[in-house]
Amino acid sequence: MKLIVAMIQPHKLPDVKEALFEADIHKMTVSNAMGCGQQQGYTETYRGVVHEVNLLKKVRLEIAVNRDFVKPAIDAIIKGAKTGKIGDGKIFVINLEECIRIRTGEKGHEAIG
Repeated sequence: MKLIVAMIQPHKLPDVKEALFEADIHKMTVSNAMGCGQQQGYTETYRGVVHEVNLLKKVRLEIAVNRDFVKPAIDAIIKGAKTGKIGDGKIFVINLEECIRIRTGEKGHEAIG
């Protein structure tokens, strides 16, 4: 079992969701995040004062998958999020030690579904 965490551009979320659905991956958690990487932010001028904005809006996807779905999930995220420009995002793959479905008490691979 793996936990896939992806940081993507907010406007690419519909494309990533569509690619994941095509790969038969429907369960995910999506949250808003802020961060920066190679983009290093930008500057704005407001009332003559320059403001440096170095934390940019991002979307964080978390997807718990069984071993067979790791590569399809990664490929789908890349397919939906890639523009070829700086700021496309990152994907992290983390070992998932345990998963428990609260409603039924199922554990492991069965709990992920």
